[in-house]
Amino acid sequence: MGNKEFTPYLGADKNVNEFTLRAVILGIILGFIFAIGNAYLGLKIGMTISASIPAAVFSMTIMKLLFGRASILEHNLVQTMASVGEAIAASTIFVIPAFFFLGISPSTLEITGIILIGGVTGILFMIPMRRYVIVKEHGVLSFPEGTACAEILKAGEEKENYGGLLASAGIAIGAIYKFFVSGVRVFQENINFEVFKPNVYLSFESTPSLIGVGFIIGPRISSMMFAGGLIGWWILIPLISMFGGSSDTIYPATEPLSSLGASGIWSNYIRYIGAGTVAVGGLFSLVKIAPIAITTFLEGFKDLFKGLKHHPDTLRTDRDIPIGFLLIGCLTSIALIWAIPLFQMNLLATILTVILGFFFVGVVSITVGLVGSSTSPTSGMLITTLLICSTLFFTLGWTSKIYLGMVLTIAAFVSVAICLAAATSQDLKTGFLLGATPSKLQIAEMIALILPAIVMGSVLQLLNTAYGLGTTELPAPQATLMSFIAEGILSGKLPITLVMIGVFLGLVLALLQLPILPFAIGLYLPLDLSSTIMLGGLVHFFIKSMKRSPDKGVLAASGLVAGDACMGVFIALLSIMGFIPENPLSIFDQNTSMLALLSLTLLVGMMAMKGEKTS
Repeated sequence: MGNKEFTPYLGADKNVNEFTLRAVILGIILGFIFAIGNAYLGLKIGMTISASIPAAVFSMTIMKLLFGRASILEHNLVQTMASVGEAIAASTIFVIPAFFFLGISPSTLEITGIILIGGVTGILFMIPMRRYVIVKEHGVLSFPEGTACAEILKAGEEKENYGGLLASAGIAIGAIYKFFVSGVRVFQENINFEVFKPNVYLSFESTPSLIGVGFIIGPRISSMMFAGGLIGWWILIPLISMFGGSSDTIYPATEPLSSLGASGIWSNYIRYIGAGTVAVGGLFSLVKIAPIAITTFLEGFKDLFKGLKHHPDTLRTDRDIPIGFLLIGCLTSIALIWAIPLFQMNLLATILTVILGFFFVGVVSITVGLVGSSTSPTSGMLITTLLICSTLFFTLGWTSKIYLGMVLTIAAFVSVAICLAAATSQDLKTGFLLGATPSKLQIAEMIALILPAIVMGSVLQLLNTAYGLGTTELPAPQATLMSFIAEGILSGKLPITLVMIGVFLGLVLALLQLPILPFAIGLYLPLDLSSTIMLGGLVHFFIKSMKRSPDKGVLAASGLVAGDACMGVFIALLSIMGFIPENPLSIFDQNTSMLALLSLTLLVGMMAMKGEKTS
């Protein structure tokens, strides 16, 4: 199997250093650093910093200083392992703090078990998905961060190449702009223009990586995202504002509608609608994947009787962990989740964990291929998980505290699985473009799981003791929402109408034969993300309309993503150390900030115009 028309950077016949001791050790160290740093950052502000591109840059720098030179596949292995640390941090902050909020404090050992079992399951579930979302759909699903990381690594190999200079320039521009916006706050990070009342705004986020992502994914996907955002922010939010009543408090909000504003209405209502649409889009996408997934599983059963080895003719670049191990891993995961008393899971909860985990691994592998990891609606998938499990438990009459803990445990396992799958899919895309060996990357990711899994529980316990999870010091916004949803549903207060509106909207899109997931993601995300991504998509459209190849633009856009991510890590470190004050005032107003953002977009277009003319 494999894409016969695509030739990677290093062909299958090339045997270079890849899974080396130095690469594994450096990957473990960087993964640990990104896990701890992102856990604190995520609990503090509700977001994490992408690890892949910064880790690739760090690997190239450190390896050069210590060893003189390392292969591009070694650098790729390092960034693959480092991305696991960031994924673990992201998955942990989504759900685990909710246990503490509801008085169900998990032990350090339980948190370690959830991360290890959920992480391995997510990586294994990506084995059959790789054949479809990365190999078969190459050229359709762009995987922005994975593509950008590959371009950065290739640019590091070809320093004399003009493309390398272009990528380096993109890194410098992205880093400097990020520092001006998020570091010293020269420009405003969130730009809002009131279009008309009530609550209709056009907003942008001054983040270089979003422009880069928009250029890489192109105008079609970015415009569908933008359309979803406009439906939410320009139609649904104004309608709710007009007809909700000025002093009414409408569930699930806990404050009067008049005091919520556009962001409050989005947070309390539109996200549930978006979650329903994401679920429908994911279901339709998985139906599309079903034939190849079923075929892969049938091949897996055959592999069980072949010694769990590859066929001798399998190309190195198409060599996954044998599918038989996926089947063994799934059965082992089910047995461990159900049998270990620590998790307090019954058989139904265990089955739900595995089914929902596989479903959303498939969904996330497609969504990150469409729009990237940073804009993938992971919380929407977890909201859907909570809605399904809580509703089922409520219907069965399982409403006591032990079942509330069970629902959160399901969500925790699913969270780890889909976050690891999102990271794995981007890393496997990078490896696919470079000519890496998939099985070596998959094994490296499992190794990278171990250290963060062991320490993460202790870190959360320490932070809870020192600062208090859910306090102003560490508000943990996503986990707060998760605890609210789970407790609210089991107490009989389910916003089912909002979710079903999203479901029906997804079905309408399916009838119109429009791509559901990009639209659903735009509906679910804040409009400022979709708007800025749209700017990058428009530049891509302009370059293509000028009969120019977008290849140089992809290099420049990849540089923006890399520079933004690396500077984001540096700024996060400065913030944790107290060198950057919280919520400082920006020097320039939003009009000047918007002009700066448009200038950055124009600069990307000028760099992209260096591409060759096409017929």
